[in-house]
Amino acid sequence: MKRLILALALLCALPANFLFCAVPAWAVEPDEMLRDPALEARAREVSKGLRCVICQNETIDESHAEIAHDMRILVRERVTAGDSNQQILDYMHSRYGDYVLLQPRFTTATFILWLAPLVILMLGGLAVASRLKRGGHEVAPLTPEEEAALASFNDSGDKAP
Repeated sequence: MKRLILALALLCALPANFLFCAVPAWAVEPDEMLRDPALEARAREVSKGLRCVICQNETIDESHAEIAHDMRILVRERVTAGDSNQQILDYMHSRYGDYVLLQPRFTTATFILWLAPLVILMLGGLAVASRLKRGGHEVAPLTPEEEAALASFNDSGDKAP
């Protein structure tokens, strides 16, 4: 009977597990795809580096937003026009700004974004190194007066003075 209940519980839980599995949700519609597989592969490669300007941290291929649809069409138009991948990225950057690039460029405006993790890591390393160099603090032994007070405290059960 216990086995039957366990089997039913597992069977009931199984579909719920599949609901929570992470699966990529591609928003590229079939009518957007290019007929030439090589050009479509290039368009997908470029799209991996472009962020939807409405969504947060979704590529334009993953987003269902209308602007992402327009951006996918624009990428495919530029691919068929013969632009290189870098030319397409430069065009999209000039049109939508820094936010459109999933990996921002190293400029004076973004240098803090790139260097902050290194600075934080170095400061943490210096803090750990100085703590290790300093070593632990040794506890001074009790004076005879402190030992007497402690002994009287333990003997009488009273609170310490």
